[in-house]
Amino acid sequence: MLRYLLLLSFFLSCIFAHAQKINSAHQLHINKITAPIQIDGEMNDAGWQDTDAADNFFMVTPMDSSKSNVRTTVRMAYDEKNIYIIAICYLSKTGPYMVESLRRDFSFGRNDNFIFFIDPFDDRTNGFTFGANAAGAQWDGSLYSGGSADLSWDNKWVSVVKNYPDKWIFEAAIPFKTIRYKKGITNWGINFSRLDIRVAEKSSWAPVPRQFPTASLAYTGTLVWDAPPPQAGPNISIIPYVLGGVTKDYEHKIPSLYRKDIGGDAKIAITSSLNLDLTVNPDFSQVEVDRQVTNLDRYELFFPEKRQFFLENADLFANFGNINIRPFFSRRIGLGVPISFGARLSGSLSKDWRIGAMDIQTKQVPDIGLPAQNFAVFALQRRVFARSNIRVMFVNKESLNYTGQKDTSKPLYSLYNRNLGIEYNLASANNLWTGKFMLLKSFSPNKTTNDLVQSGALQYTTKKWIISWLHEYVGKNYTAEVGYVPRTDYIKINPMVSYLFFPKYGHVLSHGPLVSSTYFFTPKFKQTDNETYIDYKFNFRNQATFDTWIAHDYVELLKPFDPTNSGKDTLATGTKHSWNAWGTTFTSKPQRLFTYAFSTRYGGYYANGTRLNLTADLGYRFQPFVNITLSTSYNHIDLPQPWGITDFWLVGPRIDVTFTNTLFFTTFVQYNNQLKNINLNTRFQWRYKPASDFFIVYTDNYYTAPLYIRNRALVLKFTYWWNM
Repeated sequence: MLRYLLLLSFFLSCIFAHAQKINSAHQLHINKITAPIQIDGEMNDAGWQDTDAADNFFMVTPMDSSKSNVRTTVRMAYDEKNIYIIAICYLSKTGPYMVESLRRDFSFGRNDNFIFFIDPFDDRTNGFTFGANAAGAQWDGSLYSGGSADLSWDNKWVSVVKNYPDKWIFEAAIPFKTIRYKKGITNWGINFSRLDIRVAEKSSWAPVPRQFPTASLAYTGTLVWDAPPPQAGPNISIIPYVLGGVTKDYEHKIPSLYRKDIGGDAKIAITSSLNLDLTVNPDFSQVEVDRQVTNLDRYELFFPEKRQFFLENADLFANFGNINIRPFFSRRIGLGVPISFGARLSGSLSKDWRIGAMDIQTKQVPDIGLPAQNFAVFALQRRVFARSNIRVMFVNKESLNYTGQKDTSKPLYSLYNRNLGIEYNLASANNLWTGKFMLLKSFSPNKTTNDLVQSGALQYTTKKWIISWLHEYVGKNYTAEVGYVPRTDYIKINPMVSYLFFPKYGHVLSHGPLVSSTYFFTPKFKQTDNETYIDYKFNFRNQATFDTWIAHDYVELLKPFDPTNSGKDTLATGTKHSWNAWGTTFTSKPQRLFTYAFSTRYGGYYANGTRLNLTADLGYRFQPFVNITLSTSYNHIDLPQPWGITDFWLVGPRIDVTFTNTLFFTTFVQYNNQLKNINLNTRFQWRYKPASDFFIVYTDNYYTAPLYIRNRALVLKFTYWWNM
């Protein structure tokens, strides 16, 4: 089977190998200006005169068969230091704009916004995205895998949004030092996206099929420079921090501990497209807490990386593998263990070659016998055909000056763990065909067999059809100590197909079924798990959605498992369980100040039990300064003794107050009775200069019953972004 899939992927790549860029006819000329441009949301500067205009946008949703009903005009220019952009977003009807708040990196589908995407290498694979909502909240991120956006990436640039009765204007200056590009390339990929949720229309300058996001780099037009973009010059950024704080552990009656830390990062541009990141004694206390979930799974849950040091060109490292086979997962480094220093080289060597190398040193923790450890990662990527690539990766974790644990009361740590892998990422010129084929091997002491991973995925996507295939094999002894691989010793097969109907009239824009079946086998092809899932989804013209589903599950336990994950008891290895379930999901239209979403799930569960799950997400906004949300999940599980009836509540109210687009206050509470914990996280952020911040972070943790404080922390942190 694998042989045929590899041949098919090669055949598809050859078909599109020499395909021309789809929207190459859409060109916007950018010229160097001598008159200054002031970023004020007004197009009255002399520098904007005689600039080329991008207008006549195409509708993407609700349908992609006509020009946009909402008019947008974009102009760009540059000087020695900055790229300038101004977007005039006209209104089709008078009335207030719709936004959540002034919070940075807002939710795309809940805000009237203008966003643009740049592909400096015009390779239709990687790039950057910038923009703002109609109230002026900034949006920025890095683009990878042909158009996926990582909004955790933040950098230094300025913008202003100004509102008028018939339009709103976005104006920005993006320093050349902020982005990565190759000297001498005069054709960049570019596209502009406009979302007006009041009239439920998304549009783009270069047309994009409705099944793809407007960030899809396969469909960018061309930004034509009148001369090669100027070199950014010496591009060194120093980002020091100073921190003070206090923590107190009431649960273990540990006296208050006072923190006084100093450290920082540095960004050094080796070339305009290759960057060296350095960090010394980093601190990530200002990073938002993870959003908790009720864990009823047999395997470890995944939480995304949010720390700034790991984010630039993160796809080179983090996107190797697939959702459940990741040989490198940066959250394995420095969470609960202090980092001494680290270095990371990443970026593009040319239009076809990208490189990533990382080396991080962590400190020893004598209390638990953890030795100092070194983490080294290397990745090299080569573009092939139109938009595909081949990537190799090597990951090494090593314990330093460690020969084993003499104290039997402390854990025993491995001397080393290494992973070596190669993968082929398929992406056709028109994005209809995508896929990934991967081979991995791990190296660990005393493990020399059954340590391979092989995986293949292929997907075909059109306006109506999505057809995909996934298979995985993970050996029993495969080990990725710096990765995320929650399950080993299995073979997985997962075919999926979906189809959409498009009525010509009525409130329903599209509707259709989805069928997916996931099978797990032992390496000897004995079935251990199966889930067959059938869903029917309705997409409404007002952007609301509704779907209903049924599913059948079968599980043969390969190890003892507590079906409540609460420590009551476990089901025995080898026991077999099967059940049926059904559910619904509804999400309201985003045009209202009050939004809501509900989901239900009811059916069987382990040991002939039953499970009811109800979730609700409610939101209300006082535009543009306050956004209040409440997420609630309730699970009612009925099992035979000794479990009996178990009720789990997960409640998470959140208040975002954005006084301005540089002054933010967030309070987030999470009540989780499965973990017997109430978490309170309050964060005040003042962005007193671009990319420079002052934080006050206060955290409390309580027992749920009786209500008793467990620990408390207060941190004050000051960062400054200094360009040399």
